[in-house]
Amino acid sequence: MITTVLGYVFIGIGILFWFWGTSALTTNRSVLFKLHSLSVGDTLGSIAIVFGLLLKIPREWSLLVLAIISLAIWNTMLGYVLAYCSTSRGKND
Repeated sequence: MITTVLGYVFIGIGILFWFWGTSALTTNRSVLFKLHSLSVGDTLGSIAIVFGLLLKIPREWSLLVLAIISLAIWNTMLGYVLAYCSTSRGKND
């Protein structure tokens, strides 16, 4: 019972992170700030949703933990690649 409610809470938090990251696109900040906010919100939201699913479906723990690790690694690497490609030093190498 408590794990089901906690699972829904984490899924709700994940959806809120998705909306938070998306709302940064409407600001007047730089494109890199918008991309950073979007990728952080997407990463945290997706990890929270998968963690909520982990609480709801514990028999699938191996796949869900793999999904959490993959999200953390690949979204971080994508952020580094975008940052490297956006610098002038990266264009001249």
